[in-house]
Amino acid sequence: MSTDIEHGGRVFREAWISGVTTHFPGTPKDGYITPWESTPDWERASAAAVYRQVAEFIEATDGAVTQLAPELKGQFVAICWIGQIYARIPEPKPGYVAAWDQLPEWQRKTDIGIFETIEREVAAAKEG
Repeated sequence: MSTDIEHGGRVFREAWISGVTTHFPGTPKDGYITPWESTPDWERASAAAVYRQVAEFIEATDGAVTQLAPELKGQFVAICWIGQIYARIPEPKPGYVAAWDQLPEWQRKTDIGIFETIEREVAAAKEG
């Protein structure tokens, strides 16, 4: 995985772990908070792909997506992730490809946080 792609994947994963540790009720499953180095290859590739999709969306709108409601930001992350699941898992569990309104609140809040983290990364890169 190239350094730029790995960076995006790491940013995504760290935002996911931050969201899970903040919003998950109780103790999250170990797989939810596994550090980047121990994350399975398919999941790393998926995280990097979703980071790229979100970053490209932000760049394609010249940052105007800052005006989107948080729920729309989270939905975008969720849809991109579902695409990765279908691309990498032949018969995914229904929970892996659930619609936004079927996701638990902690996961919706985490997806919103992921988008907003990537938004900040893209803005910082543009300024720097």
